[in-house]
Amino acid sequence: MQAAQCLSATQFVLFGSSGDLSWRLVVPALFNLFLDGHLPTRFLLLAVDRSDKSEDEIALHYHQGITENSRRGAPPEDAWQSFSGMIRHVKLNVADQEDFQKLALTLNTIDTAWDCKAERVFYLATPPSLFEPITLSLGAAGLAQDRERVRLVVEKPLGNDLESFRKINDVLCRVFEERQLFRIDHFLGKETVQNILAMRFANPIFEPIWNRRYVDHVVITVAETLGVEKRGSYYEQTGALRDMVQNHLLQLLCLVAMEPPVVYDADDVRGKKVDVLHALRPIPPDAVDKFAARGQYAEGWIRGEKRMAYRNEPNVDPRSNTETYAALKLYVDNWRWQDVPFYLRTGKGLTAKVSEISIRFRDVPHRAFPASAGLNAQPTRLVIQMHPEQGIVLKFMAKEPGSQLRLRPVDMRFSYNEAFQIDIPAAYETLLWDVMAGDATFFMRTDQVEAAWKLVMPVLDAWAANPAADFPNYVAGSWGPESADLLVASDGNSWLTPTLAKS
Repeated sequence: MQAAQCLSATQFVLFGSSGDLSWRLVVPALFNLFLDGHLPTRFLLLAVDRSDKSEDEIALHYHQGITENSRRGAPPEDAWQSFSGMIRHVKLNVADQEDFQKLALTLNTIDTAWDCKAERVFYLATPPSLFEPITLSLGAAGLAQDRERVRLVVEKPLGNDLESFRKINDVLCRVFEERQLFRIDHFLGKETVQNILAMRFANPIFEPIWNRRYVDHVVITVAETLGVEKRGSYYEQTGALRDMVQNHLLQLLCLVAMEPPVVYDADDVRGKKVDVLHALRPIPPDAVDKFAARGQYAEGWIRGEKRMAYRNEPNVDPRSNTETYAALKLYVDNWRWQDVPFYLRTGKGLTAKVSEISIRFRDVPHRAFPASAGLNAQPTRLVIQMHPEQGIVLKFMAKEPGSQLRLRPVDMRFSYNEAFQIDIPAAYETLLWDVMAGDATFFMRTDQVEAAWKLVMPVLDAWAANPAADFPNYVAGSWGPESADLLVASDGNSWLTPTLAKS
């Protein structure tokens, strides 16, 4: 996030303004940006939907959303009065082209009143089925023509497979240029995720050992304790591989594995990430089980609470073949990473809610210490923590005090909270500011999304053609199915235990 004064006058047009995404994430993020002085002086939030709500009703709805979902809680009254004065409601029927002409007239009238051409952000917080009609209507109304000032933001899921992504994306690119498209992935807005680049490329001590000579393997874990809860209908059409691996986890892999950018700008950073995706070894369709594992949670206990099996969740097929756990073993075929396995895993109903990246370094080439010293108690590794802790942990061996030679594993920790002692902005705050500033560094480009879909399609096809015979195959409250353990055990490895906070 750069200096706030760099932002020009902005019209933020929020489609699906009464929906859960707007209420829970987008508007609270905009309000926090306002509190921090990061919104431009001339800012207007146009809440667009087909309801007959008054602007007072919309404002009250957002006030409740901010109170319940903002990192700061209930908004201060004076600040809320100022922010709510920037909200206007526009009733619009997506199927009515005339309504889009009226929207264009409204925006142009505001430009005239402000005596300037404002930046325009069209944010589609709507179901993906509405992306196409809204995009085409914006184009027909002449609202996409200013390539410098107009941006379109779309949320995932961008398709359900490679073919459906291409269909949606073709429509987006027919109306908007690539530089105007901001495909949002909230994982990339997390401070600890963005810090991966700073840690690697702003410090000379990491890059010399960031390669196959020193790194044994990399583990990326995004685990949740919750089940699907009220999202059964959505999850039945998605599953863990589509929901998390195809976008979030692969992007984390790219940040870890990418080459240094020549300059820190959107095109160069995204180009280096695409290079990683293109270097990923394709998964053979006839050997998917050697590179992927899937699971579905059964009944179990998590922190003293009984959890029902996935197949018993609301709106879930009692014989569902949908995976709630997915793991991949991937290889980046290039000079830096040849034959270093990258293990990715994600799942619901697991032991702990934790997101982290573990870089496991190779063992020392010559063991000078006797076995009794305890050298093998812990492998040396660097852990990038994203949740619930936010920071970096270096795990290494040290000598215990005393006359006897005893080695013990110890941790060297960096904590965001302790180091900076500020309230860390939510991911959406960072990303929305980037949209308004026109900085696409941490947004998905067409070739990135397409390459990610190409990688996972053999797995999706194989799993669809061969329903799992052992579902449910892991107990809620465990770390996942045995098949995932076998996936890494075949290399002589085991999953690195996440670095959880000491209670």
